[in-house]
Amino acid sequence: MSLTPSTRARVEAPSRRATVAIIDDHPVVALGVAQCLAAADSVEVVGGFPSIAAMLRARGTEHPADLVLLELQAADSASDRLISRLTAAGVKVVVFTQVASPYALELALTAGAVAVVHKSVPPERLAEVVAAAARGGRPGLVQVGSDGRRHPLSILSPRERETLALYASGEKSERVAQRLGISRETVNDYISRIRAKYRMAGRIADTKVDLYKRAVEDGILPPPGVLPT
Repeated sequence: MSLTPSTRARVEAPSRRATVAIIDDHPVVALGVAQCLAAADSVEVVGGFPSIAAMLRARGTEHPADLVLLELQAADSASDRLISRLTAAGVKVVVFTQVASPYALELALTAGAVAVVHKSVPPERLAEVVAAAARGGRPGLVQVGSDGRRHPLSILSPRERETLALYASGEKSERVAQRLGISRETVNDYISRIRAKYRMAGRIADTKVDLYKRAVEDGILPPPGVLPT
């Protein structure tokens, strides 16, 4: 999958409706969201797709829609990298997800998503957020779970995230060290810090399997069965 920014500015008439693509691996959800947005006169749904790759194949362009409504669990690769690639191509991203991990949701915003909406929001609220995003707004984090509170981004550093991605995907410390150009002792130190930070957050990270689960929950690794790109 290749996404590159357009080299020319897109000139649009003021009355043009923004195109929206829905990415969700449950077709019934995509259909329901499309119906929810049908009444919005500022947006036009161009289709529902099980993945970004499927959308690009179907649309046949590097800029397949003005805005993508993305379920994190349907991401083709680690969600933060995917969002960054979409936004670099000039596509606005609104995350609409059932993922409850505060870190994964904050990471989506950090990667460039203009809004993150939990699937517990009422349909009319989702329509409002999408319309606002299409107009150029940045609604941010909209209702996490049932309480709507915002949680701080995880304190894992970028280097710790890189280390966790490799180690939790099955690499041994020696191989992680080689790939990152650091010593094995440094890798082990990073892993110890990562475990400690997760424990301080009340999340189990004692085993390598635990670390893999945390990495998937937090969007650092793709879900099982999804190959990284």
